[in-house]
Amino acid sequence: MTTTEILGRLVSFDTTSRNSNLGLIGFVRQYLDEFGVSYRVSTDPSGQKANLHAIIGPQQAGGLALSGHVDTVPVDGQAWSSDPFALRKRDGKLFARGSCDMKGFVASCLAAIPDFQTRPFARPLHLFISYDEEVGCHGVQRLIQDLGESGLRPELCVVGEPSGMKPILAHKGKLNLNVSIRGLPGHSSEPAKAVNAVQAAGEAIAWVAREARRLQAEGPFEDGFDPPHTTIHVGTVQGGTILNIVPEHAAFTMEWRPIPGDSPYRYLDIMRTWIAETIEPAMKAVHPSCGFGYEIELEMPGMALPADHDLTSVVKQITGSNTTGKVAYGTEGGFFQEAGIPTIICGPGHIAQAHQPDEWIEETELDSCDRFVRRIADRLLV
Repeated sequence: MTTTEILGRLVSFDTTSRNSNLGLIGFVRQYLDEFGVSYRVSTDPSGQKANLHAIIGPQQAGGLALSGHVDTVPVDGQAWSSDPFALRKRDGKLFARGSCDMKGFVASCLAAIPDFQTRPFARPLHLFISYDEEVGCHGVQRLIQDLGESGLRPELCVVGEPSGMKPILAHKGKLNLNVSIRGLPGHSSEPAKAVNAVQAAGEAIAWVAREARRLQAEGPFEDGFDPPHTTIHVGTVQGGTILNIVPEHAAFTMEWRPIPGDSPYRYLDIMRTWIAETIEPAMKAVHPSCGFGYEIELEMPGMALPADHDLTSVVKQITGSNTTGKVAYGTEGGFFQEAGIPTIICGPGHIAQAHQPDEWIEETELDSCDRFVRRIADRLLV
């Protein structure tokens, strides 16, 4: 099967993160079985989502991993001009949900397996296919756990997120926080006898806005990122039922996207201290049960591969790129790096084409990826 044919099969499975991916994994397993490729499968607690770890060459640790996720974002509410789960070709572009992010890379890896099987690999080639990247990289965390159980840990990793086949050395981390506020209800004609949770939330949100401006002005900064500093913002707010009732509850969600080496936890501590000293005393003076609660919803580590690392040099040479990049979005790469596996991002397509209605990838990008996965395997493993 060609890369395009395999991509057509992969996108035909609706692997939106809320759904099971077992149908797609079943197709991949059947494909690997045809070539006698060994693999391991690890699942989420429900058993409805699975990672796949295939090994070509020596069945041992070391070597190179090519990693891609196969879950996608929803198509709900998007104006697609054709079936998002049927690959459509037009003007050298291939349209479907996941074609760019990132089933195209996975298709290139799978299409190369017959060639990989003929290579005299001295070290193993690992293929990682994971679930739930779009909702927190849950699959890759389970996969890394399985690597510890099997001992089949690669030495290096390439994550094929869309980068225009340019090497990306670093990305920001992420910390998602749910903030809940408990007030005291009352009639709006007697606000002093109540505690307004919405207004307390508003004071905290105003602090977040000031902090965002401070980070923009003062940093710390790291060249290559856009923007070149840690960011903070509030994404959702809830609270109140009717105007003449002082609201008892409110909540908002927020995130930090720190540059590598800048811990979001220190900012969280600063925020909590400010709220405890500035907002909560007046709330608790009315009733001691009032105040703020905090729940970390998601944490994703940043990634930073040294510019002088051997993997950087190899990927630059193979792609013909004289430069490297950094991105603000997160990937599985941060988890691999945190697990001690040096990782670089290099994959077909461009992030601006992902998550959009009529998502697409250029056929020439897939051609470049086809050449890349073969060349890097030959360079590092033969």
